Amino acid sequence: MRLLKTSLATLALTGLTTVAALAQETGVAPAPETVPADAAAAVADVMDKGDVAWMLVSTLLVLFMILPGLGLFYGGLVRAKNMLSVLMQCVTITAVVMIIYVTYGYSFAFGGSTSAFWGGTAKMFLAGITKDTMAATFTKGVVIPEYVFIAFQMTFACITPALIVGAFAERIKFGAVVLFTVLWVTIVYFPVAHMVWDANGLIFTGAHAGGVAALDFAGGTVVHINAGIAALVGSFLVGKRTGLGRDNMAPHSMTLTMVGASILWVGWFGFNAGSNLEANGGAALAMINTFTATAGATVAWVLIEAFARGKASMLGAVSGIIAGLVAVTPAAGAVGPIGGIFLGAIASAACYFFVAVVKPKFGYDDSLDVFGIHGIGGIVGAIGTGVFASTALGGGGYLDGVTMGSQVYSQVVAVLITVVYCGIVSAILYKIVDAVVGLRPTVEAEREGLDITSHGEAAYHSS
Repeated sequence: MRLLKTSLATLALTGLTTVAALAQETGVAPAPETVPADAAAAVADVMDKGDVAWMLVSTLLVLFMILPGLGLFYGGLVRAKNMLSVLMQCVTITAVVMIIYVTYGYSFAFGGSTSAFWGGTAKMFLAGITKDTMAATFTKGVVIPEYVFIAFQMTFACITPALIVGAFAERIKFGAVVLFTVLWVTIVYFPVAHMVWDANGLIFTGAHAGGVAALDFAGGTVVHINAGIAALVGSFLVGKRTGLGRDNMAPHSMTLTMVGASILWVGWFGFNAGSNLEANGGAALAMINTFTATAGATVAWVLIEAFARGKASMLGAVSGIIAGLVAVTPAAGAVGPIGGIFLGAIASAACYFFVAVVKPKFGYDDSLDVFGIHGIGGIVGAIGTGVFASTALGGGGYLDGVTMGSQVYSQVVAVLITVVYCGIVSAILYKIVDAVVGLRPTVEAEREGLDITSHGEAAYHSS
């Protein structure tokens, strides 16, 4: 009997191979019921080299977003005397978080704990993980090497605190940035990542909203709202730049900022389409949405600025690019390409309002508009995902029994959890850092520029 079963399974697999080859030529896939149970078991947990290759590329694309993308984008926006300080912060944050991630960060986020709030310690120092260890994807039976999943998620953990530094650029101690990063990713980022993306997480399971899971395809809450709220808190607690309102603080190189924004857009395809974990139609949907939503947001910002100020600026155009990318991040796998255009345009308008109206009215110094674009764009994108996921608006639809109202409610509660948790804990961490190493350099050091006073070098030299 055992030999008979083995022979049948072998014949079944041979048949499947033949049918699969025919299907490639005819476009007709075999019916699921033609697969015997024994054969199905034999082909379970398949690692596809195409998926692996795509995820390796996506991981590198996200790293490319940080270095040099984010560094150049932020660096061009500050004054020349602070260019290298921003680049140094981005480089160091990336390296520090990589070490933290493989030491304990991956375990805290995805360590296999049944807790709704953190992943536990079982995978600290990547215990038990080898080149043969696999991680699940969104398709049952399809897996990728766990090292690939770790590396991909690690790049998300790197870019999030790097985004925050734009809020207090030109006026914070280098040591304070490093210490805050270590504390913040440990106590804020990893728990939120677990809640949103781990199978047992509070928001992933829907336990936060009556069983309706929140949709966050690539990090609207985990990355952008998290970073935006920490940035807003930091802009208040670090304080305003010396000379704000008196000195000329215009960007020193919009050319570099445009190059950085362009690199971010290219890298974002790894960010969004890579979050599908497989090279299939889901990745294609995330890719087309990353095109259309960003285009919609860019055009919207340019038009608003042209009507409001009489001229459309390069700074406005790149701000629209980032606003669209941020907004589509949670929605990339759930909305349609046309819905993405509208979502991007709505988010762009909201971000413009906060940057041009709300910030001046309340007088906080969010230097590079991290809250105004990442925070607000992330909130609009997260909530808008619940709306534009509707099939009536071209989206992929909701799970059985879920209505637009219940999905939007889930999205709103997920946003509120992230805002409150990140806001309170970030404020405490800034106070701790201030007590330990201090947040601000001296006024003299700030006036001279952080490139020289913090790092002993300059970005540019005159002949």
